[in-house]
Amino acid sequence: MKKYILLLSLAAMAFGSNAQQALWGGSQIVSPEINPDNTVTFRLAAPKAVKVQITGDFLPTQKVQTPFGEFDAPGSADLTEKDGVWQFTTPEPLAPELYSYTLLVDGLKINDPSNVHRIRDVKSVTDVFIIPGARADLYKINDVPHGTVSKVWYNSPTLGMDRRLTVYTPAGYETSGKRYPVFYLLHGMGGDENAWTELGRAAQILDNLIAQGKAEPMIVVMTNGNAALQAAPGESSLGFAAPDMNLPKTMEGSFETHFPEVVKFIDKNYRTVKNKKSRAIAGLSMGGFHSMHISKQYPDMFDYVGLFSAAIMPDKKVKSPIYDDLEAKLKTQFDKKPALYWIAIGNTDFLFKANEEYRKMLDEKGYKYTYYETPEGHIWKNWRIYLTEFTPLLFKK
Repeated sequence: MKKYILLLSLAAMAFGSNAQQALWGGSQIVSPEINPDNTVTFRLAAPKAVKVQITGDFLPTQKVQTPFGEFDAPGSADLTEKDGVWQFTTPEPLAPELYSYTLLVDGLKINDPSNVHRIRDVKSVTDVFIIPGARADLYKINDVPHGTVSKVWYNSPTLGMDRRLTVYTPAGYETSGKRYPVFYLLHGMGGDENAWTELGRAAQILDNLIAQGKAEPMIVVMTNGNAALQAAPGESSLGFAAPDMNLPKTMEGSFETHFPEVVKFIDKNYRTVKNKKSRAIAGLSMGGFHSMHISKQYPDMFDYVGLFSAAIMPDKKVKSPIYDDLEAKLKTQFDKKPALYWIAIGNTDFLFKANEEYRKMLDEKGYKYTYYETPEGHIWKNWRIYLTEFTPLLFKK
């Protein structure tokens, strides 16, 4: 009895202690609430607010101009207030998808205090939710065998530092004794080795596709394409450094030059099939740029290449042997007949024209590729779609 009273006393002390505040916090308001008809209701308790809005990728878009071109940005909608609680319900049911949003309280952007599920994309932190069904079920954690996601460090003599990778190994890898093909999956500008697992739902997609028999069991290696950095912001010796879009050594040849070191490390430390037919490389935006130039620079390394909303050519000021003799290197690559060269982009993407011109050049040379076009622009919704479409095409015997 005395022990029970002591435990109650300690719990009461903890509840009243600022040091333990994080244990007992949290909102009693439900937000977001997915209604039976797949409309979604958002709520915020803000009795002193004058105006509350929501901005999210499920709302009509608006054009914004950025240093990187014109983008489709999420629109906004007003919440209405009753008894200090602000509320908004989507006027129409939402299609199955992973969605993100933030709130604006008198002009100040905040995260939803009732939703603990958040993702970071470069400097933006947004709340997320999933409307289940159709393709979105691939983004969920379902009752299937699960692979393992590891954060692994390797040494790069070329870059002069230890660097970090995210590595997915399929369910059963630890005990199977088998060797597996490898898919190198690259992020975009401002991203890092966490991007594809956190924003792209890569582990869930791989688990589900493999469990459904739609994709071969494979190792997936997600690199950090910022060659000046060891790892993602806050996860290296730089400490809690702020994320930055404008990093050095990103699209000037350093990352491509060092990439064979990544392949060598993976082949040495994992049970891989060490040949071209068992390697794929793909990436989004900057990662598509890297995939294009790595695959042509090392034409005997990858049999499967995917360009997702890819940047194509470097800045005119950039000088590197990696980007020299483009047509000759492409000829060598396509003369070796890659098993798959896959190009995908949204029809409102700011890189659409560059991809169109690149495809025109490939057509003129008679180089075979597969083209996949979607609506919308330079967004994670498209890149998740591309991953679900591209992965089942890999390593087919």
